[in-house]
Amino acid sequence: MNEALLGERLRRWRLVLGSSAASTSATGPAADDGLSSRDVGMDRALAAVYDAAPVVGQHRDAGLGASAPAVTRWLGDIRTYFPAPLVRILQQDALERLGLRRMLVEPELLEAIEPDVHLVGMLLSLRGALPERTRETARAVVGKVVKEIERRLAAELHRSVLGALDRAARNRRPRLPDVDWPATIRANLKHYQPEVRTIIAETLIGYARRRRVAALKDVVLIVDQSGSMTSSVVYAGVLAASLASLRAVKTRLIVFDTAVVDLTEHLAEPVDVLFGTQLGGGTDINRAVAYGQSLVTRAADTIMVLITDLFEGGDETALVARIKSIVDSGVTLVVLLALSDDGTPSYDHKLAATCAALGGPVFACTPERFPELLACAIRREDIAAWAVRHDLHVAS
Repeated sequence: MNEALLGERLRRWRLVLGSSAASTSATGPAADDGLSSRDVGMDRALAAVYDAAPVVGQHRDAGLGASAPAVTRWLGDIRTYFPAPLVRILQQDALERLGLRRMLVEPELLEAIEPDVHLVGMLLSLRGALPERTRETARAVVGKVVKEIERRLAAELHRSVLGALDRAARNRRPRLPDVDWPATIRANLKHYQPEVRTIIAETLIGYARRRRVAALKDVVLIVDQSGSMTSSVVYAGVLAASLASLRAVKTRLIVFDTAVVDLTEHLAEPVDVLFGTQLGGGTDINRAVAYGQSLVTRAADTIMVLITDLFEGGDETALVARIKSIVDSGVTLVVLLALSDDGTPSYDHKLAATCAALGGPVFACTPERFPELLACAIRREDIAAWAVRHDLHVAS
């Protein structure tokens, strides 16, 4: 038997038997047995479910919320490494071994867990493997988290966006009830009359009266739904649904992996938005941005927010050219490495620096900061400077 064939057979047996079959050296840890970096990733993904002790009993079940981030990363990994039929088998096995099926079937276990965005990400990733009788329970969990996010963020989002739109619609000939007196005084300080100790207001500044039915800004959210972006997908979906309720803003929500899905028509119901995502898989950022660019009809009034870790699996050269074209057209482009409470993820530093140099500021943002970020974009202020002032991780 030639060496190449023998090596391939050893590699396959090593992946089948798991890390316990790895050879060891006298001086160090287990050797990689000739595995490539992709093989090592596959091995770790398999070990996460098959080398771990099965979950038994309520105590471990009640800790699923804390373990959810690692599980959702794993769910993204298996979509990267294995074809769809094997992914379904791995998910079914994970349901049993992680105790998730029991949690969904037994209400008392569900009540013992505090749902959060990580648990939502896990449920969304596994929804194709969930039995019919547990799907409504999963939707109830997702709905509970959606309501909590809306409670935290919706009012501030509406206040910030509408306030920014009002200030963006300044009028130099306002009616008296529409005069912005602080702005008017600042604009006319040079006309102060010392003898009468007053200001002669030669210019009035106020807010334009406008029809609320007309959208003043277009907001296009393009969200990477790969496994590492789970929390960002959940927050972006809920915020997009809340933003879509404002008639003064036209909101589009696009999610992508290697395919692109427009979820705009589902924005009236945020739970449906989240169940329309497909967490995990590859990444084709250029394809998604191309679709987003096709939606732009008035560049100067469009804000495009691309949420991704910038690990491009598609044509990076074309992506850079497209980003330049979008920025040059007058669109306000912002690249968020994350929209979550998890901090800044691993990301492609080189591509991030390129995007920033082209005029698309790149940084991570918490959900609480997002309303202010959007208001800053509406007012066409320096977004990179705003991010620096708030100690956000800014790529350069």
